[in-house]
Amino acid sequence: MKTLIFYFSATGNSLKVARDLANKLEDAQIISISQAISDDCIYPDAQCIGIVYPVYMWGMPLLVADFIERLNTNKGAYIFSIATFGGMSGSALKYTGKKLSLKGMELSAGFLVQMPGNYTPLYGAIPEEKQKEMFKKAEEKIKLIAEIVKEKKKSQIEASFFMANWIFSSTLYKIFAPKIPMMDVSFWIDEKCNSCGICAKVCPVGNIEIVDGKPVWLHKCEQCLACLQWCPQEAIQFKKSTVGRKRYCHPEAKVEDFML
Repeated sequence: MKTLIFYFSATGNSLKVARDLANKLEDAQIISISQAISDDCIYPDAQCIGIVYPVYMWGMPLLVADFIERLNTNKGAYIFSIATFGGMSGSALKYTGKKLSLKGMELSAGFLVQMPGNYTPLYGAIPEEKQKEMFKKAEEKIKLIAEIVKEKKKSQIEASFFMANWIFSSTLYKIFAPKIPMMDVSFWIDEKCNSCGICAKVCPVGNIEIVDGKPVWLHKCEQCLACLQWCPQEAIQFKKSTVGRKRYCHPEAKVEDFML
């Protein structure tokens, strides 16, 4: 029975998790959520579905929420989700369950996998040794997830502690999520930009247009930072805080993995 693993990834963490899990399952296919949306999200015969995504602002990325709203599939399918996170996970997975329930579907299991954070406006990339420690723990967690998925077991939906969920996911996420598309007004380019156009190619929602050789953001941003992280010249900045900060992409990810 084939497992369809839908993933959203901008710098490789969730892509790595999706790939590793697919390799441990007997019959699995990974599908980019960006691609699934362009294909109308119709999978009527699916029996086992995974949804893998990074936590943004203590909640679910807008693109993933849109995908679930559009998803047309077998309502009796076994559905699980994995949320990768760098700092606090909030209650992103519980929100995933609520979105699915509105479609008449059930989230049977939800797992959290910590990975190196990539939100450069707040911090730079952590040291490589710490990254390796996280990757090792993630590999062990994925082994456990694979066994649960193989047997189609129901499992507790993982979340951070109650107060964090209430403060961050239930309050701040609801305030800031609607503002995410317009947050791209804070992107700018410095003198290192060489007009390569990679930023436009890796944007998962086509939010960047190249005008006179320079990127222009179109105000439908996901705040995934793919443009900033994959810029080979590190010429894209967000406000003033990213200047000089070390970028992060998963070491096994390649820019070609994200080009539309």
